[in-house]
Amino acid sequence: MTNRKLSDANTVDRQVGERMRRRRILLGLTQDQLADALGISYQQIQKYETGANRVSAGRLAQIAEVMEVQPGWFFGATEKVESAAGSSRAVIDLVRNFSRIEDERIRTHLMALVRSLAGRSDEDADALTPAEPAANGDQRGLMG
Repeated sequence: MTNRKLSDANTVDRQVGERMRRRRILLGLTQDQLADALGISYQQIQKYETGANRVSAGRLAQIAEVMEVQPGWFFGATEKVESAAGSSRAVIDLVRNFSRIEDERIRTHLMALVRSLAGRSDEDADALTPAEPAANGDQRGLMG
């Protein structure tokens, strides 16, 4: 038997979850929207995205279909042009850092600034404002 290093399953679970989250954000989907499309709870999406729960092959195929990628994309096998709107790394970095801001007042002002720079009105913003503050990494409502 050959000694070869097998991938650490937890590392793969985290990679799949990270790519799932990245694709969801780039598509402008909230965790709630993706969960609804799959018939599961947004908490389950959170667990998949953090790698806390492993995604089964069947569920991964469903997720890939909703996200319009091949299942292998979650493993880095098939890259696809993801966003005409800008750098996916910049978007993910922006969301990650925004979610770490604990002061809701600062978050509200930053969102108003971003909307202003993007040329969006406050009326458009009402549809994007989360019903509750994003906590514990929950990014529902942050990207649309």
